[in-house]
Amino acid sequence: MPRTKLGSGMKTIFLCGLVIGASLQSATAQTPPDAALRPPSSFAAIGDSQARAAALFSEAGRVLQHPRCVNCHPRTDRPLQGNAMQLHQPLVVRGKDGHGAVAMQCTTCHGDANFTASPTFSVPGNPNWHLAPIEMAWEGRSLGEICQQIKDPRRNGGKSMAQIVDHMANDSLVGWGWRPGVGRTPAPGTQRQLGELIQAWVDAGAHCPA
Repeated sequence: MPRTKLGSGMKTIFLCGLVIGASLQSATAQTPPDAALRPPSSFAAIGDSQARAAALFSEAGRVLQHPRCVNCHPRTDRPLQGNAMQLHQPLVVRGKDGHGAVAMQCTTCHGDANFTASPTFSVPGNPNWHLAPIEMAWEGRSLGEICQQIKDPRRNGGKSMAQIVDHMANDSLVGWGWRPGVGRTPAPGTQRQLGELIQAWVDAGAHCPA
């Protein structure tokens, strides 16, 4: 049978997959997704709006503090990877715009879609794959600190609360967290459920957990 020839781009992604897969061999077994998120209606019995808002954000925090989110919101210029949130291998850095250094940009290995490199490992992919700006770093911060950060336009990319809701509910890179490919645990619930929780949190006053 004739051999299938890979284009140069696919060869690069395949080689990246071999390198990354070898470095994460102990942490890439596919595990089932976490339980579904509670809907906003389940918090309706909390009469105090401040307490209800804090509870809603705490539920959304199951996504925000999940490896699928934190790995791209690191506190240093090194992204994290895998369910264990270890430093990215091969070594890459943020770069001036979050897309990596000139000689090693994210697109060197990350294509427009996930690439399955082996039965137990895949290279993540999205057309807009990049790190969050350093002012939006979440790694190592408490949920209350993340909450305050999300509300602050100086630290959330200049977004209004309506734009934050839209980002959480509709952004395709955020949505990748529920379709992370072989070897990664999806974020809890669904992107739609996250968007509903964030909207309900805003409607309740956007108060933060302690």
